[in-house]
Amino acid sequence: MTSTPGRPPGRVPAGAGAPVAPAPAASPASAEQVPPTALGPDWVLGPDGMRHRRGARVLLLDDAGRVLLARGHDTDQPERSWWFTVGGGIEPGEGDRDAAVREVLEETGLRLDPADLRGPVWTRSAVFDFYRERCRQDEVFYLARITGPQAAVPLTREGWTEIEHDVVDEMRWWALPELREVTIEVFPAGLPDLLEPLLDGWDGRTRHLGEATE
Repeated sequence: MTSTPGRPPGRVPAGAGAPVAPAPAASPASAEQVPPTALGPDWVLGPDGMRHRRGARVLLLDDAGRVLLARGHDTDQPERSWWFTVGGGIEPGEGDRDAAVREVLEETGLRLDPADLRGPVWTRSAVFDFYRERCRQDEVFYLARITGPQAAVPLTREGWTEIEHDVVDEMRWWALPELREVTIEVFPAGLPDLLEPLLDGWDGRTRHLGEATE
């Protein structure tokens, strides 16, 4: 997965006024403008000084209406962990649905078809700190169910990236009543209440959750 776990975090120098003589344009790929990042090449430095990317996430449900979540932490804050949905970054030239299906396969080993996805049911922007950087991810959320033999397929870590092996601690299925009792953070915030209306199916409307600071 190219995801920073569900969370799941550069600064462009300000102009100093008109120059006396024209100056050569700086290359957009110069080290001064785009310093290297451990997050990966899909995180682009924006004019607001934050790393940015688009992401696709999946609300993956089983026959019992349980949702699959991962628990992760930041290496700079090992005492803090949180639960988050399956998903990650959308690669250049990749469609949102194709990215969602790829992320599910990489993170879980489960194979979906883009036609299996409903939505996007939600959109939102998440601003967070990760790997010592301030980040923003603009996300689309899809709904998908796995049933029958597919639900019995064991989850695997074979497609995990180096970062994911470093910061993702576990994955498990959650019934919504259990999830409401969790004492650590769950993202998106209020996930059980947001997800409950979708257990009986999607009504065809995309809900915009706004911007969240995590």
